[in-house]
Amino acid sequence: MSVSIIAGRHRGRRLLTPAGRSLRPTPGAVRERLFNWLEGQVTGARVLDLFAGSGALGLEAWSRGAREVVFVEQDPGHRRLLARNLAACGVAPQQLAGTDALGYLQQCTRPFDILFADPPFDQGWPARMARLLWEDRTLAAGGWLYLETSAAEQWDDALIPRHWQAHRRGHCGTAHYVLYRTLPEHPHD
Repeated sequence: MSVSIIAGRHRGRRLLTPAGRSLRPTPGAVRERLFNWLEGQVTGARVLDLFAGSGALGLEAWSRGAREVVFVEQDPGHRRLLARNLAACGVAPQQLAGTDALGYLQQCTRPFDILFADPPFDQGWPARMARLLWEDRTLAAGGWLYLETSAAEQWDDALIPRHWQAHRRGHCGTAHYVLYRTLPEHPHD
């Protein structure tokens, strides 16, 4: 599978991906659409790439001027390839957290401006992450969350906190994705 950075200072750089189907990188067309939606928000942002895999989402943000990107990947094999991708793009090795997503979210003390969550499908990750993401510790006020899921795992809009808004939605094959935004100022729900 060939994955390349679309734009920015690392445009065209091919990223290493594992053989087989153990990883499902966000397709280039979806990444391009996502970053068009985020236009003007990435430069200078603090970004979290949960379930980083090859690092395609976080490295795209890094290439486009994000101030800091933290990559979370638990799988040791994926982490080894990811470390090589980060080094090729000049990302410091300490920006790679080798822990699971829930553990990282539970210990997170500084909020991010943009958070990418593209977990393995049909394993219940969106439901398990919801409360931790909605606590306002991980995402800054006015921040953005990109969530990619299977159709069955999408969040029910009725359950989303009032200060969260679905900004844009789309799907590509079996992948459904939503870009959420938190309101810059809100009373706690």
